[in-house]
Amino acid sequence: MDALSPTTARTATPAKAPDGLVIDTTTQTFAKDVIEASRKQPVLVDFWAPWCGPCRTLSPIIEKAVRDAKGAVRLVKMNIDDHPAIAGQLGIQSIPAVIAFANGQPVDGFIGALPESQVKAFIARVAGPAGPSENDRLVEEGERLLAANDTAGAAELFSEVLSTDAQSVPAIVGLARAMIAGGDLEHAEETLATLPDTAKADAKVAAVRAQLDLARQTSSLGNSGELEARVAANPSDFDARFDLALLLNQRGDREGAADRLLEILRKNRSWSEDKARKQLLQFFEAWGPMDPATLSGRRKLSSMLFA
Repeated sequence: MDALSPTTARTATPAKAPDGLVIDTTTQTFAKDVIEASRKQPVLVDFWAPWCGPCRTLSPIIEKAVRDAKGAVRLVKMNIDDHPAIAGQLGIQSIPAVIAFANGQPVDGFIGALPESQVKAFIARVAGPAGPSENDRLVEEGERLLAANDTAGAAELFSEVLSTDAQSVPAIVGLARAMIAGGDLEHAEETLATLPDTAKADAKVAAVRAQLDLARQTSSLGNSGELEARVAANPSDFDARFDLALLLNQRGDREGAADRLLEILRKNRSWSEDKARKQLLQFFEAWGPMDPATLSGRRKLSSMLFA
């Protein structure tokens, strides 16, 4: 996949499919082409750029898969060189990035040039079968328990899925997240090692790996009271601010964690070789591009860097 970067290289915009299943959109028409249209059928948004090699690889694959789906989904393509605002709002860092919208909301996505079989599987998942499978139901319930901090209950359900489908990426990721939340970092790493090679480009896999890295960073830190006292005594104690951000993130205070790092950037953007900004980007990866804290943090970071 290609990271987002400015370029002067340009190529022709991909041709629209004559059947209307594949169209181009702009910042101005995004709401109509995607948000409104997704209330009638799922819409896939392909964020691409002319200079992006993997985008050129994915484009004919996903267009063919959409046409083969015979109207189950539509494909809307957005050139981020010409229309960067939407990609920025969604926190997209690498392309190609495909986000699926349904009922006006983003519901799924992937990053990178996947093979045709995986693209078709993604479309089938987004379009939806007649009803969820038993394993899908267990994963959904496991996610609900995980959100409620019932890590043991969630781990049990994810393990039940893996007993019948050892290659289930959602179950592997869910079990690893439950282990991280429970402080069992060693077994979380072992669980992630069982992921199939085809899952390497999955954004959720990247997110859980980032969460594991963050958990390791916070395992040796002191308590937040001591760090708050250090910051109060010396507002330029950036090490204390940085460690406090890590602890706040571990406790689930994502907005607070981002704000501590942004405060470092306001006072000294280049502190410790840009350490605060790099950590903030790792937070965004761990939280996911659609998380409210990621979107809020990106807006604040952008206004600071480009003001």
